[in-house]
This record gives sequence, C-alpha cells and structure tokens, in this order.
Amino acid sequence: MTCDRLVCANCAGPVSEGRCRVCRAHREQMHQENGLFSMLGSLSPAALAALLLTLIAVALLARQATA
Repeated sequence: MTCDRLVCANCAGPVSEGRCRVCRAHREQMHQENGLFSMLGSLSPAALAALLLTLIAVALLARQATA
C-alpha cells in the first residue's frame, strides 16, 4: 500500500504531502513497513537459508534440463 491516495483525517490533505505532524508520522510509518526487503526482514535466518537452498536447487535442475 502506498500513501499516494490517503487523505489525512487531521488536516484533510494528502498524506503524501506531509502537511501536518500526523501526515508525516503516518507517511514515515508506511515507508518503514513497505520497504523493498520488508518481507525478507521478517523471515528467520533458517527460513532465508531454506529459501536460498531451494532457489539454488531449482537453478541446478533447470540447468540440467536444458543441457
């Protein structure tokens, strides 16, 4: 979700403009929650390692299938 279309209940302005402290706080919270690697940051190290191993295995299988 982005804050482009959200309207602030405090100042009735677009949240993306950050006109008041409520807008700025919510915009900052949205940017922290929706970072590029927010999903990966919430995974445990074991889950990340399993994901990496799975991707390597799929890549090796795909390479063998084309050879």
